[in-house]
Amino acid sequence: MALFRRRQKAVAARRRAASPTDLAHLEQFARTRRGVEALIEPRTTVTETTLILIAHDGEWTRRRIGSPDEARRLGYRLGIPVYDVALVGYPQRMRDYNARRKRAEA
Repeated sequence: MALFRRRQKAVAARRRAASPTDLAHLEQFARTRRGVEALIEPRTTVTETTLILIAHDGEWTRRRIGSPDEARRLGYRLGIPVYDVALVGYPQRMRDYNARRKRAEA
């Protein structure tokens, strides 16, 4: 029915892909740190699909990405492994980095 097709198009139009600024930030992060891995966070009702890049020491950054396929293409282009966070979870080094930052701020 046409009513449902219009709604699907409206929902798809609201989804925001990664901006050139987002992609440039991710590329810069990956190129200036060693041991970087990528984790794809799936789209939820609140957020779009995001990509987290995590360096060897646990430093991380998160930006919006258009789709999981776009994230995998970016990872391939940058030469970094890409994982699905729903399957592998967040690495301990990321939690350790967050704890170190929290202690430093206190």
